[in-house]
Amino acid sequence: MTTAASPELRSALLDTFATMGSSGLNRGTSGNASVRVGDDVSRPDFLITPSGRPIEQLAGDDLVVIRDGGTFEGSLEPSSEWRLHQDIYTAYPSAGAVLHAHSPFATSLACQRREIPPFHYLIALFGGTSIRCADYATFGTQELSDAAVAALVDRRGCLLANHGMVVHGRDLAHALSLAVQFETLCEQYWRTCQLAPPTLLTDQEMAAATLQFARYDELVRRP
Repeated sequence: MTTAASPELRSALLDTFATMGSSGLNRGTSGNASVRVGDDVSRPDFLITPSGRPIEQLAGDDLVVIRDGGTFEGSLEPSSEWRLHQDIYTAYPSAGAVLHAHSPFATSLACQRREIPPFHYLIALFGGTSIRCADYATFGTQELSDAAVAALVDRRGCLLANHGMVVHGRDLAHALSLAVQFETLCEQYWRTCQLAPPTLLTDQEMAAATLQFARYDELVRRP
């Protein structure tokens, strides 16, 4: 049985995509966003923004549903990065929403193919002691998707070499919060590197931060 993408879910995805633009994560027609459809985390049915359309020209019916295996439902073509989204949902059942952006500071670091080290405790938000940079591959390809999925092991976000960034969260609000924080960390790292190599936190210090975030996350998710 298939699950329809409700008008409310379509509206929420449009609002998230619009906020990605207004917050500076996306410009023009760059970037894309998706949200899992239904509660069945075992299959990657999801709603995604279409290819090459600015947010100002989009309505809820323009969003594309993609069913397990790549069947498209909609009047427009899905984002060229639909495989990236599908494979993240498949590999990481906890992912409820995926956002991809060509934000300025993340893209600048991605073009240097730099991993972001533990210069700030907020790196722990993304699940580890660093933010990895996935290997380069042509946009829209299976190779790019494979590289991103590998870089996201035990992580909620990564850089895409010479391309941009991708994050996944438990829902749209969580994913958007992570995307904004990701770009902020990239800017902070870029700026501090202009002065000198930053002093990095130890594994013990990062472990303590990770524990604190786990406690905070538990509090936030309580009904």
